[in-house]
Amino acid sequence: MKKFSVLLFAVAAVSLASCDYQKNNVIEQKDVRKGDEWVYGVSPDSAARQLKNKYTANPDLENRTNAIREKLSGKGA
Repeated sequence: MKKFSVLLFAVAAVSLASCDYQKNNVIEQKDVRKGDEWVYGVSPDSAARQLKNKYTANPDLENRTNAIREKLSGKGA
């Protein structure tokens, strides 16, 4: 019985390895932002234009973020 289960496992492993495992796990969608320099940059290898935005640090927001993080993690309770 043990040999049979080992053989069955080997056959299952080979059958999974030999086929297109995730050929059906894809979805084709229209990219509504295709060619948008704001999202993708001027070429596929360049950085997006929106990454150039720099914002000044706001310490009040950092304190609020840390308070929320402590509340969610349970360290402050």
